[in-house]
Order: sequence, then C-alpha cells, then structure tokens
Amino acid sequence: MTVISAPEDFNTDDLYVDLATVVDTPLYLKCEGFNFAGSVKLKAALGMVTAAERAGRLHPWSVLVESSSGNLGVALAMIAASRGYRFVCVTDPRCNPATHRLMEALGADVRVVDVRDAAGGFLATRIAMVRSLVASDDRYVWLDQYANPENWGSHLRSTGPQIEAAFPELDVVFVGAGTTGTLMGVARYFRSRPRPVRVVAVDSVGSVTFGDRPTPRLIPGLGTSVRPALLDESYIDDVVHVAEPDTLEACHRMARHGFLFGGSTGTVVAGATAWLARHGDRGTTAVALAPDLGERYLDTVYRPSWLREHFGDDVAAGAPGAAAMTVGQLAGSLGEGLDHPAARF
Repeated sequence: MTVISAPEDFNTDDLYVDLATVVDTPLYLKCEGFNFAGSVKLKAALGMVTAAERAGRLHPWSVLVESSSGNLGVALAMIAASRGYRFVCVTDPRCNPATHRLMEALGADVRVVDVRDAAGGFLATRIAMVRSLVASDDRYVWLDQYANPENWGSHLRSTGPQIEAAFPELDVVFVGAGTTGTLMGVARYFRSRPRPVRVVAVDSVGSVTFGDRPTPRLIPGLGTSVRPALLDESYIDDVVHVAEPDTLEACHRMARHGFLFGGSTGTVVAGATAWLARHGDRGTTAVALAPDLGERYLDTVYRPSWLREHFGDDVAAGAPGAAAMTVGQLAGSLGEGLDHPAARF
C-alpha cells in the first residue's frame, strides 16, 4: 500500500512498455507520465523548487514564475499548490488547451504571449516577459529551467540510475531534447559508468538546439528556438531530427495498439525507430524515454479536424478516430439521426 501526504511524493519510476510488436524493432519505453503532474517534468520541478527552498530563495510570500510550453508549468503549478506558493506561467499559443486549463485548475496564473521575437521566436518573448515580471517585484522568483543545474541534476540522481538498474545490458538510450535537462542528466550519468552506452538525442525538425534551421513548430514539448544553456554536446553520441508528421504517425500507431502517449513521446519513438533501423539489430537493448501521456493532446494530436487543418487529409486519415468520425458524419449527412446503427460506430 502506498500512502502519500503531498502530490509530489508519488511517481512511478519503474514502468516500461515493450514496443517491439508496435514498432517492429526491439525498443523499451520508460513511462514517466504516471504521477500527478503527468510528465517527466515533475522531477526537474521538484528538484528546482527544493533547491531554491534550501538556498533561502523562497518564502511564504514568494511568487514562482517560469516560462513553459506546458508540462513543466503543470508540474510547478501542482507543487506550488501543494506548498502554498503562487505561480505565474508564461506560455504561448502552442500550449495545448487542456494543459492551459489544467494549470489554471491548480491555481496558476497563465499568461500567453502571442508575438514571436524576430530572432528567438515565442521562447524569447516568453523569457522577456519573465524577466520583466522579476524586475518589477522582488516577490517573483524565477527558477530558470533553461540554465538551472537542478534541471539535469535531478535526472543524474534518478532517471539514469533507474534505467541502468532495469537494463544492466543497455546499449543505447534515446532522450528527447527540449531544455535538455533530462537529456544532459541521463547523458552525464551514463558517461560516468563503466559500461559504454550510446546516448542519442531526439529533436524536432525546425528546432535550433543542434544547429538546425529554425522553422515554425506546432507540437509543444521538444525543440527550442533558442539554444539551451544546459546543453553540452560532448556528452551526446548522436542526434536524430524528427519531422512533425512522423511524430504524429508514431503517436497514432501506438494509439492503435492501445497506448495513448503525448507528442513528445511520439517524437522520441519516431526518432528511436529511425535510428535503430539504421544502426540496431535484434540483439540491441534500447530504451527510449516517454516524457508524457496523451490526454492533454486530445484537442491536437488526436483530433482529425486539427490534423486536417495543419497537416492535410493524409495525416488526418491516420488518426485512430478518423474512420469512425467519417462514418458518423456520413450518417448525419444522410439525415439518419443518432439512432441509426452507422452513427454508433
């Protein structure tokens, strides 16, 4: 029996999905979304808040402020509610509607920027607003996930050792690159171990993290428009860039097998599958990190109308609910009404 007194005390760290039958290659998925924050960002958020408390930066009157495209914002909103702090999250239009509502339900003040900085996109605009808030009132405390060593330190102490304990014969690990906190923590851990493990970073096409040309991206989570301060490429063995249609295909493919994961997870799985097709074999022991689950993406990644608007009919047709929706629309167009058997598919 597990009994907790605070939501941040619960996190399932030892759940893996064997994706071999889904992606037709040996791949284990470490699921990090089974906690009250719903994502791997709980680890970084808890590490940064706890470190700030120990350093005397946080007081009962403090107001946490952070820039986030979604998951870290939810984790901080949850911890702030649990520990009695106010929290302001600065985000942008790519934040999923469900994530926005969830942060507000937890008591956060969510502010959305709608102007892209000419050089740094929405991220630069978000950070500029955060800096303005901090300069305006000394109650505001910016944890700065982009440069805070606790972002990667929490994974050095937890995620890396957890993977090694579960797979002592590990050959390669795939980690998505956002702020690169998770990536750098895992990479630093395995670099310190005697067994050589390849660390492959998975990034979004259009992200500037590894020098790619910046282009607009619609799926939040991975990728950035400003090179992360935490990144040290000397710890990375390889990089895979994934286009958003491939992210969507991976998400929809897993959903058709009953596994509903988020866009970040779809990107990591797509990248891992592509890399293993080139470099792996049936004897390769591979683990990919799944940052989140899929419920927050129901209005985007899993919604045929959104997919059709942004990616076209071919991508929309691949969504798990697309065929059923088409049948229902056909029944309605024929005037059959909701009681017609075709409308119940």
